[in-house]
Amino acid sequence: MMDSSGGAIAAPVADGNLEAAEREIRRWDSASTTAPIFDGGDRSDAERFLRAVDEICRSIKDPIAVGSPRRSSSSSSSAATDAIQIAMARLEDEFQNILVSRVNEFEIESLVDLSSLSMSSSMSGEEVPAGDISDAEGSDEGSLLASGSVGSSLGHRRKSSSYRSTRSIREIDLVPDDAIADLRSIAERMIAAGYGRECVQVYGSARKAAVDLCFRQLGVEKLSIGDVQRLEWDALEAKIRRWIRAARACIRIVFASERRLCDRVFDGLGGVPGGDDAPFTETVKGAAIQLFGFADAISISRRSPEKLFKILDLHDTISDLLPDIAAVFCSKSCESIYTQAAEILSRLAEAIRGILSELENAVLRDPSKIPVPGGTIHPLTRYVMNYISLISDYKQTLVELIVTRPSASSRFSGDDSGAGGPEVDFPEPENQSPLASHLTWIIVILQHNLENKANLYKDSALSHLFLMNNVHYIVHKVKGSPELRELIGDNYLRKMTAKFRQSATSYQRATWVRILYCLRDEGIHVSGSFSSGVSKSTLRERFRAFNAAFDEVHRTQATWLVPDTQLREELRISISERLLPAYRSFLGRFRHHIENDRHPEMYIKYSVEDLEAALSDFFEGCPPAPLSRRRAH
Repeated sequence: MMDSSGGAIAAPVADGNLEAAEREIRRWDSASTTAPIFDGGDRSDAERFLRAVDEICRSIKDPIAVGSPRRSSSSSSSAATDAIQIAMARLEDEFQNILVSRVNEFEIESLVDLSSLSMSSSMSGEEVPAGDISDAEGSDEGSLLASGSVGSSLGHRRKSSSYRSTRSIREIDLVPDDAIADLRSIAERMIAAGYGRECVQVYGSARKAAVDLCFRQLGVEKLSIGDVQRLEWDALEAKIRRWIRAARACIRIVFASERRLCDRVFDGLGGVPGGDDAPFTETVKGAAIQLFGFADAISISRRSPEKLFKILDLHDTISDLLPDIAAVFCSKSCESIYTQAAEILSRLAEAIRGILSELENAVLRDPSKIPVPGGTIHPLTRYVMNYISLISDYKQTLVELIVTRPSASSRFSGDDSGAGGPEVDFPEPENQSPLASHLTWIIVILQHNLENKANLYKDSALSHLFLMNNVHYIVHKVKGSPELRELIGDNYLRKMTAKFRQSATSYQRATWVRILYCLRDEGIHVSGSFSSGVSKSTLRERFRAFNAAFDEVHRTQATWLVPDTQLREELRISISERLLPAYRSFLGRFRHHIENDRHPEMYIKYSVEDLEAALSDFFEGCPPAPLSRRRAH
């Protein structure tokens, strides 16, 4: 027969024969036999032993001294007291043996990547059947001695525990139901006999080993704050990825399952030193502190822009896990774990805000003073625009974290702050969110920085081409990200589009006005009785000047680079629409005056088709083939 906890009914031994009970206990003295009583097989020995313990406990009138018999050297005041100490020593061994040997095996890695562990999991507080993981996908990595029986409703049911599972938690039965019944039977006798503290210590020691094994399999390392802060960023980035994966498994499977096991063994027994969940706290508190210690070290580490996205990932992970942490660490004895997680979350949020400010300052103060060859896209432009495109992917989180707009003082912190900072036009629409305001400000100061870098070019045409390339890239990146476009807004996007078109126009003026000036009629026509009405010397000089100017521009600007294919072709078309009609007209009006003289090829160097072909060399970023060789072929 079984009692309400699943253990054997404590009936009198041989009509109260105390001596028989003592003999039964001494027969299983740990000093004389190591054969397990609770072996999961024949229960007759276990039931007799428990009845003997109950009989002797009832026979002891005075309370016995609390403490492990292994630590006691005093002689027993009576045979019954001596027997109960032997019994407690034996039950302690049996308790540990069950926790070590009678556990279920499962592969922790096969549970880590369940959809239930993803950040899209529902955070409902409704209690659901424990451990429904029938959709688990298998994995070959990491076999653990811990659990296998999933979602069982057999055995002890929670009675007074306030623990309520969230939907994202997946509890595993770490110990089979028959072993749970034996553990409860033993725990009940040890607590009743005053050995509750020893029971908790043995339980915690055995389960700590299982939790430590889970941590090793999941790659959770013991790193101090100093260890973390000394790591190179590439190595730290990999550890953050591993930690995020492990943290979800630890909270939602490992710790939750340990909480369930503790409840099934100790809940409702009463008299557990420290409360019914003290064994759970003993088991996982150190591991939880180790787990969150890594995130804590990240939250207080040096802030730099490259860390933002991994810190955002950490923030989102802990934010997502916080309801589960609250559910698993719900008791007073381990509420400090939830407090630690919440404080880390707050520090990560502050780090994110600080990093965004660091980025703004870094963009404004970028020190590079060497112009990029060919006026192509500056590395700073690529970095910043790729960066804020990624920022827009975290819009949901950042809208909640970024609650203030960039202030005038924060915009111009640094050497220029005393002078009011650089003159920067910063549009601030009233309906723009603080996050959108920060991103717009970053683009504004990027453009300001690019204008300073454009001044490094000695050739004004190349300076305009550089600005055209870079502002066009900014526009292209904003248009390519729906989230970023929504944040920046179409009004400012139209301003930037007008800006790069203006730069393209300025480039054409700087380059082609002087070349087209060679094709003017002014000064060519003359009057006189012996003249054809055209000054051939002036005409020859015009052709010679045009050839020299075009040769120079062709040789130089072929090495300039417009990396965007469509923009490059549009610019060539725009040039050809101005140059080719002007040259065709000039050539048509004055060609015969040159061709009738000697060596006309010295002056009429290009046909219209030659110029058109030469324009295809422009902005390719490499030296062109000589035009004379091309015509020969």
